[in-house]
Amino acid sequence: MSRIVPPNPVLEVVYPDTDGRPMAENTRQYRWIVMIKENLEVLFGDRPDVFIAGDLFWYPVEGNPRIVTAPDVMVAIGRPKGDRDSFKQWEEAGVAPQVVFEIRSTSNSDAEMAEKLRFYERHGVEEFYDFDPETGSLFGWQRTGRVLKAIPDAYGSTSPTLGIRFERDDGPEFLRIVGPDGGRFLTTLEHSEARKLAERRAQAERERAERLAAKLRELGIEPD
Repeated sequence: MSRIVPPNPVLEVVYPDTDGRPMAENTRQYRWIVMIKENLEVLFGDRPDVFIAGDLFWYPVEGNPRIVTAPDVMVAIGRPKGDRDSFKQWEEAGVAPQVVFEIRSTSNSDAEMAEKLRFYERHGVEEFYDFDPETGSLFGWQRTGRVLKAIPDAYGSTSPTLGIRFERDDGPEFLRIVGPDGGRFLTTLEHSEARKLAERRAQAERERAERLAAKLRELGIEPD
Protein backbone atom coordinates (compact mmCIF):
# COMPACT_ATOMS: atom_id res chain seq x y z
CA MET A 1 0.00 0.00 0.00
CA SER A 2 1.42 3.32 -1.02
CA ARG A 3 1.24 6.40 1.11
CA ILE A 4 1.68 10.08 0.42
CA VAL A 5 4.69 11.61 2.13
CA PRO A 6 4.21 15.31 2.80
CA PRO A 7 7.01 17.54 1.59
CA ASN A 8 9.58 18.75 4.07
CA PRO A 9 8.59 22.13 5.46
CA VAL A 10 10.59 25.00 4.08
CA LEU A 11 12.69 26.59 6.77
CA GLU A 12 11.88 30.24 7.30
CA VAL A 13 14.71 32.57 6.42
CA VAL A 14 15.70 34.68 9.40
CA TYR A 15 16.87 38.23 8.83
CA PRO A 16 18.48 39.45 12.09
CA ASP A 17 17.80 43.02 13.17
CA THR A 18 21.10 43.45 14.99
CA ASP A 19 24.61 42.08 15.13
CA GLY A 20 25.14 43.07 18.75
CA ARG A 21 27.65 45.77 17.87
CA PRO A 22 27.19 49.33 19.15
CA MET A 23 25.88 52.04 16.85
CA ALA A 24 28.97 54.16 17.49
CA GLU A 25 32.30 53.70 19.22
CA ASN A 26 32.77 57.24 20.53
CA THR A 27 30.82 60.42 21.19
CA ARG A 28 32.15 62.32 18.18
CA GLN A 29 31.11 59.58 15.76
CA TYR A 30 27.69 59.28 17.42
CA ARG A 31 27.14 63.05 17.33
CA TRP A 32 27.78 63.17 13.59
CA ILE A 33 25.52 60.21 12.86
CA VAL A 34 22.67 61.76 14.84
CA MET A 35 23.22 65.24 13.40
CA ILE A 36 23.16 64.08 9.77
CA LYS A 37 20.20 61.79 10.30
CA GLU A 38 18.09 64.29 12.25
CA ASN A 39 18.84 67.25 9.98
CA LEU A 40 17.85 65.18 6.96
CA GLU A 41 14.63 64.31 8.79
CA VAL A 42 13.98 68.05 9.19
CA LEU A 43 14.95 68.77 5.58
CA PHE A 44 12.53 66.17 4.24
CA GLY A 45 9.94 66.52 7.00
CA ASP A 46 7.19 67.45 4.53
CA ARG A 47 7.97 64.53 2.21
CA PRO A 48 6.02 61.41 3.25
CA ASP A 49 7.88 59.44 0.57
CA VAL A 50 11.38 59.87 2.03
CA PHE A 51 12.57 57.24 4.51
CA ILE A 52 15.66 58.07 6.57
CA ALA A 53 17.35 55.77 9.07
CA GLY A 54 20.51 55.39 11.10
CA ASP A 55 22.33 52.11 11.68
CA LEU A 56 19.50 50.03 10.21
CA PHE A 57 20.20 46.65 8.60
CA TRP A 58 19.66 46.73 4.84
CA TYR A 59 19.04 43.40 3.10
CA PRO A 60 19.16 43.87 -0.69
CA VAL A 61 18.63 40.23 -1.70
CA GLU A 62 15.65 38.13 -0.64
CA GLY A 63 16.57 34.71 0.67
CA ASN A 64 20.18 35.56 1.52
CA PRO A 65 20.52 37.20 4.95
CA ARG A 66 24.31 37.04 4.69
CA ILE A 67 24.19 39.89 2.17
CA VAL A 68 23.61 42.74 4.58
CA THR A 69 25.04 46.02 5.78
CA ALA A 70 23.96 48.79 8.12
CA PRO A 71 24.88 52.26 6.83
CA ASP A 72 25.39 54.85 9.54
CA VAL A 73 22.77 56.95 7.73
CA MET A 74 20.72 56.05 4.69
CA VAL A 75 18.10 57.86 2.62
CA ALA A 76 15.53 56.01 0.52
CA ILE A 77 13.48 58.34 -1.65
CA GLY A 78 10.24 56.84 -2.84
CA ARG A 79 9.65 54.83 0.35
CA PRO A 80 7.18 55.88 3.06
CA LYS A 81 8.24 57.10 6.46
CA GLY A 82 7.61 54.75 9.36
CA ASP A 83 9.21 52.27 11.71
CA ARG A 84 11.05 49.20 10.45
CA ASP A 85 13.07 46.45 12.10
CA SER A 86 15.24 46.32 8.98
CA PHE A 87 15.14 47.52 5.39
CA LYS A 88 14.29 44.51 3.22
CA GLN A 89 14.56 45.79 -0.31
CA TRP A 90 12.09 43.32 -1.85
CA GLU A 91 9.47 44.67 0.59
CA GLU A 92 10.32 48.23 -0.45
CA ALA A 93 9.24 47.92 -4.09
CA GLY A 94 12.83 47.03 -4.95
CA VAL A 95 14.03 50.54 -4.05
CA ALA A 96 17.59 50.72 -2.74
CA PRO A 97 18.75 53.60 -0.56
CA GLN A 98 19.96 56.29 -2.92
CA VAL A 99 22.32 58.00 -0.48
CA VAL A 100 24.38 56.51 2.35
CA PHE A 101 26.80 58.01 4.86
CA GLU A 102 29.54 56.31 6.85
CA ILE A 103 31.08 58.11 9.82
CA ARG A 104 34.40 56.54 10.67
CA SER A 105 35.60 55.46 14.08
CA THR A 106 39.20 54.64 14.95
CA SER A 107 38.54 50.94 14.30
CA ASN A 108 37.31 51.46 10.72
CA SER A 109 40.02 50.60 8.20
CA ASP A 110 40.41 51.72 4.60
CA ALA A 111 39.91 48.08 3.58
CA GLU A 112 36.57 47.99 5.38
CA MET A 113 35.43 51.18 3.67
CA ALA A 114 36.56 49.82 0.30
CA GLU A 115 34.39 46.76 0.90
CA LYS A 116 31.45 49.00 1.78
CA LEU A 117 32.03 50.95 -1.42
CA ARG A 118 31.88 47.71 -3.44
CA PHE A 119 28.67 46.70 -1.63
CA TYR A 120 27.00 50.04 -2.31
CA GLU A 121 28.13 50.04 -5.92
CA ARG A 122 26.84 46.50 -6.45
CA HIS A 123 23.44 47.12 -4.87
CA GLY A 124 22.38 50.38 -6.45
CA VAL A 125 23.39 53.25 -4.17
CA GLU A 126 23.59 56.55 -6.07
CA GLU A 127 25.81 58.48 -3.63
CA PHE A 128 28.18 57.39 -0.86
CA TYR A 129 29.93 59.74 1.58
CA ASP A 130 32.71 58.64 3.95
CA PHE A 131 33.68 61.12 6.69
CA ASP A 132 36.30 60.77 9.41
CA PRO A 133 35.49 63.23 12.23
CA GLU A 134 38.90 62.68 13.84
CA THR A 135 40.99 63.74 10.85
CA GLY A 136 38.47 65.68 8.77
CA SER A 137 38.94 63.50 5.69
CA LEU A 138 35.87 63.43 3.47
CA PHE A 139 35.43 61.20 0.43
CA GLY A 140 32.45 60.96 -1.85
CA TRP A 141 31.28 58.84 -4.77
CA GLN A 142 28.43 59.38 -7.22
CA ARG A 143 27.01 56.86 -9.64
CA THR A 144 27.79 56.94 -13.32
CA GLY A 145 26.06 54.01 -14.97
CA ARG A 146 27.01 50.89 -13.01
CA VAL A 147 29.95 52.48 -11.24
CA LEU A 148 30.32 54.74 -8.23
CA LYS A 149 32.94 57.26 -9.31
CA ALA A 150 35.01 59.24 -6.82
CA ILE A 151 34.28 62.94 -6.51
CA PRO A 152 37.59 64.77 -7.13
CA ASP A 153 37.10 66.96 -4.04
CA ALA A 154 34.15 66.13 -1.80
CA TYR A 155 34.67 69.40 0.06
CA GLY A 156 32.84 72.00 -1.98
CA SER A 157 30.61 69.41 -3.66
CA THR A 158 26.81 69.27 -3.58
CA SER A 159 24.69 66.13 -3.36
CA PRO A 160 22.53 66.06 -6.50
CA THR A 161 19.96 63.90 -4.71
CA LEU A 162 19.70 65.76 -1.40
CA GLY A 163 20.72 69.26 -2.43
CA ILE A 164 23.06 69.61 0.56
CA ARG A 165 26.57 71.06 0.26
CA PHE A 166 29.73 69.89 2.00
CA GLU A 167 31.99 72.76 3.07
CA ARG A 168 35.28 72.83 4.89
CA ASP A 169 35.14 74.33 8.38
CA ASP A 170 38.21 75.85 10.00
CA GLY A 171 37.02 74.78 13.44
CA PRO A 172 37.50 71.45 15.24
CA GLU A 173 34.57 69.80 13.45
CA PHE A 174 36.28 70.12 10.02
CA LEU A 175 33.03 69.73 8.08
CA ARG A 176 30.05 72.02 7.69
CA ILE A 177 26.98 70.67 5.90
CA VAL A 178 24.74 73.33 4.39
CA GLY A 179 21.13 72.76 3.38
CA PRO A 180 19.42 74.05 0.22
CA ASP A 181 18.23 77.11 2.20
CA GLY A 182 21.80 78.08 3.07
CA GLY A 183 21.49 77.09 6.72
CA ARG A 184 24.04 74.72 8.18
CA PHE A 185 23.17 71.42 9.82
CA LEU A 186 22.76 71.92 13.57
CA THR A 187 23.26 69.70 16.58
CA THR A 188 20.25 68.83 18.75
CA LEU A 189 21.33 71.46 21.28
CA GLU A 190 21.72 74.10 18.58
CA HIS A 191 18.25 73.27 17.23
CA SER A 192 16.86 73.70 20.75
CA GLU A 193 18.63 77.03 21.23
CA ALA A 194 17.46 78.27 17.82
CA ARG A 195 13.86 77.30 18.66
CA LYS A 196 14.04 79.12 22.02
CA LEU A 197 15.47 82.21 20.31
CA ALA A 198 12.66 82.17 17.73
CA GLU A 199 10.10 81.85 20.54
CA ARG A 200 11.64 84.78 22.44
CA ARG A 201 11.60 86.91 19.31
CA ALA A 202 7.97 85.99 18.61
CA GLN A 203 7.02 86.84 22.19
CA ALA A 204 8.83 90.17 21.97
CA GLU A 205 6.98 90.95 18.73
CA ARG A 206 3.62 90.13 20.35
CA GLU A 207 4.42 92.36 23.31
CA ARG A 208 5.47 95.20 20.98
CA ALA A 209 2.20 94.86 19.06
CA GLU A 210 0.21 94.91 22.31
CA ARG A 211 2.01 98.08 23.49
CA LEU A 212 1.34 99.74 20.15
CA ALA A 213 -2.33 98.78 20.31
CA ALA A 214 -2.62 100.15 23.85
CA LYS A 215 -1.01 103.43 22.76
CA LEU A 216 -3.43 103.76 19.85
CA ARG A 217 -6.38 103.23 22.19
CA GLU A 218 -5.05 105.99 24.44
CA LEU A 219 -5.20 108.24 21.40
CA GLY A 220 -8.76 107.17 20.67
CA ILE A 221 -7.86 104.98 17.76
CA GLU A 222 -9.15 101.44 17.74
CA PRO A 223 -6.50 99.18 16.17
CA ASP A 224 -7.73 96.76 13.54
